[in-house]
Amino acid sequence: MLGFEVAQSTVSKYMVRGGSPSQGWKTFFRNHAQGIAAIDLFVVPTLTFERLFAFLVLGHGRRQLLWFEVTRHPTAEWLARQITEAFPWASAPAYLVRDNDCAYGHVFTSRVRAMGIRDRPISPRSPWQNPYVERLIGRRECLDRVLVFGEAHLRQILSYAAYYNKVRTHLALGKDAPLGRAVQRSGAIIAIPILSGLHHHYVRI
Repeated sequence: MLGFEVAQSTVSKYMVRGGSPSQGWKTFFRNHAQGIAAIDLFVVPTLTFERLFAFLVLGHGRRQLLWFEVTRHPTAEWLARQITEAFPWASAPAYLVRDNDCAYGHVFTSRVRAMGIRDRPISPRSPWQNPYVERLIGRRECLDRVLVFGEAHLRQILSYAAYYNKVRTHLALGKDAPLGRAVQRSGAIIAIPILSGLHHHYVRI
């Protein structure tokens, strides 16, 4: 699952004399996860047979959904602008993991390089090398359960991002949400519907 080659050259620096590693790969990845982000661009069909494109940026450290945007025509210029919006000021990650989609043209790669980000495309036809963002898209918790009417409707549906970041728990985070959830130990439990009841936020009052 963690087989993508984010920093193989860096891993070699952690080898001790005699050929045995000073730390395992999982430990190495955990130590550097805060500096890794992943992106993906995927197609969303609408009820009127239109094709929309959703662009996601996911931070590996807390599995946080950092940015999303929707367009009908993804160009390298548009994608470059999204990266700038996703990482303002000095918040850019050290590494960016992505696939080899032809939409990521010279303008995009130049913008990433100018921001000091190390661009790390995965191998062709190897989505398993970008597992976290692929898993987020493939969870089928949102878009596979609703009919999308158009671009404005898709943006409304993708308010799921707030639920994902603030409410949805992850086993890898000790059953916490990416942005953290306070433990509520007393009170009556109520369910707050999310996306008209597609999901619920359970709280104590």
